[in-house]
Amino acid sequence: MKKEANMAKDKQPTGMAHSALTIETTVTGNISAATDIRIDGTLQGNLDCQGKVIIGEQGRVQGNISAINAEIMGTVCGDISVAETLVLKSSSFLEGNITVSTLIIEPNAHLNGQCSMQTYQK
Repeated sequence: MKKEANMAKDKQPTGMAHSALTIETTVTGNISAATDIRIDGTLQGNLDCQGKVIIGEQGRVQGNISAINAEIMGTVCGDISVAETLVLKSSSFLEGNITVSTLIIEPNAHLNGQCSMQTYQK
């Protein structure tokens, strides 16, 4: 009986579920994610996420990104719309316009585009 209880416990969600696009993987087309997503490969299309988007150092997105929060370490060629906080890390390269509530830019991050600050309405 204890073994069955432990198996059921092991199958319960941890709250840390997220999707990932790994290095050396290329997706052509749009992605819609209900939870957090990390991109370490290449996405040629738009990304719409209801959680946090992380673009790793090897990650590349050729398209627009829409998310609640985002952290960019890689390359994005497209517009980014973030409801709350966008972080551009020092290794990031962004060519596109930004619409965001809070913007954090580390030294040496590259941003070529316009930024529009907005107040997030919950």
